[in-house]
Amino acid sequence: MICSISGEVPEEPVVSKSSGLLFEKRLIERHIQDYGKCPVTGETLTMDDLVPIKTGKVVKPRPVQAASIPGMLGMFQNEWDALVLSAFASEQQLHTTRQELSHCLYQHDSACRVIARLKKEIDEARTMLAHLERQAPMPASTTLTANASALSNGKRPAEDDEFGPDGKKIRPGISASVITELTDCNAALSHLRKKRQIPPTLAPLDAVERYTQLNSYPLHKTNKAGILSIDIHQSKDLIATGGVDTNAVVFNRSSGEILSTLSGHSKKVSSVKFVADGELVVSGSADKTVRVWQGSENGNYDCKHVLKDHTAEVQAVTVHATNNYFVTASLDNSWCFYDLSSCLCLKQVEDSSASEGYTSAAFHPDGLILGTGTSGAVVKIWDVKSQANVARFDGHVGAVTAISFSENGYFLATAAQDGVKLWDLRKLRNFRTFSPYDENTPTQTVEFDHSGSYLAIGGSDIRVYQVASVKSEWNCIKTFPDLSGTGKINSVRFGPDAKYIAVGSMDRNFRLFGLPGEDGAMESEL
Repeated sequence: MICSISGEVPEEPVVSKSSGLLFEKRLIERHIQDYGKCPVTGETLTMDDLVPIKTGKVVKPRPVQAASIPGMLGMFQNEWDALVLSAFASEQQLHTTRQELSHCLYQHDSACRVIARLKKEIDEARTMLAHLERQAPMPASTTLTANASALSNGKRPAEDDEFGPDGKKIRPGISASVITELTDCNAALSHLRKKRQIPPTLAPLDAVERYTQLNSYPLHKTNKAGILSIDIHQSKDLIATGGVDTNAVVFNRSSGEILSTLSGHSKKVSSVKFVADGELVVSGSADKTVRVWQGSENGNYDCKHVLKDHTAEVQAVTVHATNNYFVTASLDNSWCFYDLSSCLCLKQVEDSSASEGYTSAAFHPDGLILGTGTSGAVVKIWDVKSQANVARFDGHVGAVTAISFSENGYFLATAAQDGVKLWDLRKLRNFRTFSPYDENTPTQTVEFDHSGSYLAIGGSDIRVYQVASVKSEWNCIKTFPDLSGTGKINSVRFGPDAKYIAVGSMDRNFRLFGLPGEDGAMESEL
């Protein structure tokens, strides 16, 4: 008789009623106390199920190995070897278990990451869906109302199926009433310009010389860094930026907060402009579209119109002084004149004499002249009323990246690969050239302040010049280093009364330069 647990002859044998198996009493009782079941069959087993077996007391014979000391040593050695082998097997099993546990933990961690990524994608999809819902075309009733309003103003809405014999869309044209409105605005502004005086609140020369960086704000994404365009709403102190990350941002300088992120373009935003009281923003993009954004009471801007009249990248947007019209310029070698109320393209002007696309554009302060720069290093001046090219300035090298008219009405500054040229519109000639950088560093931006007293140039740094006359010297009064480290300043704008300078470069940060402690300047730097 052999115990089913120890494999030895039991001293106190007992038998299970249910299975009929033989056990050592002390071993099976301890097993029942711990587990409550048979160690062999796994069936439920209690103390009452054990039946003791009575046997005669037999003295166990001594094993042969235990009859001598060498035999006992050999037995001990065998038991020790068995113990070592058992310990080794246990270590191997422990190692295998640890590997399995590590693999399970890795799978759990991977599953958590996948779940987190899926949640993020769901959130992004919901955000995009919300934007698309806000940007959905207006209902038919709203469109009819807008068209009726356009007709009442003497403008004919163009239908999608109105094409000429050459396959090009037929435009309503700039009507006589629109030309009258532009002429009246020009007369009023010209009259005021004759009495124009430098405002006493303008930042003085010695203050500009002491300007330094006030703040730096990360307005755009890191993975697609770069601010390509800046515009400032002078009365509300709002700032709009257009970035490589396909977004435009409306920023409140006074509070230091982002009011709204304008998402909808599929490629970089190359130009952004405020309209009227800041309730509208117009943006042009490399995705060939122009978007008009409407501000709301909560500060957000929603896309109201998507204009698809261009067939190549839209490089510039400029708003007329009436705040009722705007012009877009594109690499498709055309510029479009839009009515802002209906967002209808009244006229698309294509220059058949050249194949270069437009890279910059700006209205003259009086509004009857439009300046455009081309990728072929040519500056063209247009009569808005007749859409005729009335002047042409040659002499630049490389694409004309920026155009700025002075508030005095007869200075024009243009920027290109070879630097900045100043043009006298009264005599249609170049009277001064600035070449601040080497031939491999293009000048990206140029801008007069609103009073016409200062001129800012941006390339690998920012330089501010004091505006003088045609014959007098224009002195560089301040040079700001490129704190972005990219070596490419894309946009420079003066704040109200030139109290600060806004700078956008090829990193994600928007920077403000000014005099520390000035009214309106924030104390903390982000």
